Amino acid sequence: MQFDDRDRRDHTLKWVEAFDPSDDQAERSRRLTIDLLRNSPAPFDRSLYDPGHITASGLVLSVEGTQVLLVFHNRLQMWLQPGGHVEPSDRDVLTTAAREVWEETGIRVVSDGDPTLVSVDVHEIPANRTEPVHAHHDLMFCFTAEQDAINTSEEAREAVWCPMGKLPEYGADGALLRGIERTFPPSQE
Repeated sequence: MQFDDRDRRDHTLKWVEAFDPSDDQAERSRRLTIDLLRNSPAPFDRSLYDPGHITASGLVLSVEGTQVLLVFHNRLQMWLQPGGHVEPSDRDVLTTAAREVWEETGIRVVSDGDPTLVSVDVHEIPANRTEPVHAHHDLMFCFTAEQDAINTSEEAREAVWCPMGKLPEYGADGALLRGIERTFPPSQE
């Protein structure tokens, strides 16, 4: 089943407009993503390289909430949260993020409760043999895993549960660290 891009665009725009950026980088990414959603003829089309396209990812917490799910991205050669491109069969970007988590790791996420958008991050993807340099406008949602058993796939051959304190050892990027900080804000004493 294919979903209407106008509905998906409107739904995504509401998420991004409501996002409260915590720093200049997040504000810049939020502004660029709003512009993309308002002005692009096809903001979810992965073959749209300028000004890029929307992707969605999941900051997945372990059942007990003490670890974060990471996958090794072969092309980028780094550990990231699971995520990827919006497919025509995805109802919305939240569906995309949960589907990508499942496809890459075999982890199902808890579907009750209100999902939280914890990061809007525009970042450059390097060129390869089939694609030029382009931007991903990634929307990261926080989820809790239904179970902790990982089943890797062809998309992500390596996946781990990383304790929060060890994220720097895995080279966690700024977007992921900001998403963690939004999920677990420093206590105000």
